[in-house]
Amino acid sequence: MDVVPGDARTGDVMTARTVPVVVIGAGPTGLTAATLLGQYGIETLVLDRWESVYPLPRAVHLDDEIYRLLARLGVAAEFAAISRPAHGLRLLDRELRVLAEFRRGADLGRHGHPEANMFDQPQLEALLRANLERHPTVTLRGNVDVIAVEQADGGPVRVRLTDRSTGGTSTVTARYVLGCDGANSLTRSTIGSTMHDLGFAQRWLVVDAATDADLHQWEGVHQVCDPVRAATYMRIGARRYRWEFQLLPGEGADDYRDMTRLHPLIRPWTHNVPADELEIVRTAEYTFRAQIAGHWRKQHVFLLGDAAHLTPPFIGQGMGAGLRDAANLTWKLAGVLAGRLPEQVLDSYEDEREPHTRSMITLAKLIGTAMTAGGDTGNALRRILAPHLHRVPGLSNRILDSQTPALHRSTLVDRRRLGRGLAGRLCPNAPLPDGRRFDDLAAGRYALVTSAAVTPFLHAELQNRGAVLVTATPGSTLHRWLRRGRTTAALVRPDGTVQRTARAPQALCEFLPSPPLAGESRDRSCDWSKPIDGRGMGAD
Repeated sequence: MDVVPGDARTGDVMTARTVPVVVIGAGPTGLTAATLLGQYGIETLVLDRWESVYPLPRAVHLDDEIYRLLARLGVAAEFAAISRPAHGLRLLDRELRVLAEFRRGADLGRHGHPEANMFDQPQLEALLRANLERHPTVTLRGNVDVIAVEQADGGPVRVRLTDRSTGGTSTVTARYVLGCDGANSLTRSTIGSTMHDLGFAQRWLVVDAATDADLHQWEGVHQVCDPVRAATYMRIGARRYRWEFQLLPGEGADDYRDMTRLHPLIRPWTHNVPADELEIVRTAEYTFRAQIAGHWRKQHVFLLGDAAHLTPPFIGQGMGAGLRDAANLTWKLAGVLAGRLPEQVLDSYEDEREPHTRSMITLAKLIGTAMTAGGDTGNALRRILAPHLHRVPGLSNRILDSQTPALHRSTLVDRRRLGRGLAGRLCPNAPLPDGRRFDDLAAGRYALVTSAAVTPFLHAELQNRGAVLVTATPGSTLHRWLRRGRTTAALVRPDGTVQRTARAPQALCEFLPSPPLAGESRDRSCDWSKPIDGRGMGAD
């Protein structure tokens, strides 16, 4: 894919041919979006200011839902090799005495993977970049600065960029642009969207350290509940550890750049390990914020990830929220570009993702406040109440449960019932009788999950529309799931979300996208009748 350069001497800019999608930003969100588009054969250009992986660690946790998405991308085995499951959560007082403990078992969650996973973000990004090379329709161009995103009413979007090594400028036009360019997003300012503050801001010191010594600590998350110096500790890898400390007034990261100043903070966990055996990988100051963009779309430009929302890290869902954005939007874009879906369905992206993200941010704020608020009175209450939390019926399961809220109603989520209804929720990645799981069979296509009998005519119609039939046999996980949802059939979208349910499976067929008409103009052949295997469309 060529981007036509301008004249570096005069600053003239020439216009390249139009590509279907430009993704701005090659962090985890942008790489996920590009990979999913590549699996559908959508020609995509990814632009990033870094030549290679950004080297410093940031995100360190993802849940089983996001692990499931990594499997969809084709990197589950590679991720397993660089990650380690977390054993649960401990709440500690300021003297590091255990107030409460919530342990996770070794069993896989509803998505077929461990429910809490620790990892190093640069290693994950390296996996995602290498995996992107499997998709010939996707091009990643690094070491460029995007300097403008311009769109006329209803027309293509012009993206102007500068080569950071030569200073030369160029332009590419796209039918759609995905702004995955982070908290200081140029794309967000381009569409006139501003961040709305949700009432949370705390300054924290984030420390990543490495050592060959074993710290002999419990391998779950340690959460120090203290209004003066709240803290978090967790083991990330074989020799990597992460600490986070709430900063006091007047403190900053510069106060802890060397081990002499830092060691007293981390010594309660390192004990007798000499300071010279501890390597500082990074110390940084972050202001943990709760913010959400006023609008996530303008015409053909969309915001994803930190460009659209910022969350405090207390439930470990910051990066995951961006990957959920990518999973929600890309299959819809592929359907529109292929003529399978009307463009109006793209409105459902913000309709679904904004309320979901807002609810997750609210939960993170609540946890953060519970950790840090109340002064001495709050500390006294935590000492009294926390040791008894495990006795509250269902609380341990709720604290450890990785299930996120159902998506709100939209053109692609028919939530007529509240409570136990399945619409808007993810279908579990359940085991099937032949040893596969749901995702192996659905493989990025629409799926009809049913415990009722299906006629040959309906089966043929599903195949004609590129959907797959998944039979929920009696006694199976999917059969129990349907019964709990008080239904016998569920229409599951390519992103794994239940679109709608019905008592009779034939009632759902009409809501499947119709095949494009013969000779209809479209950018790419997004053939939804062929499964995705993590390497691209068309696997057998």
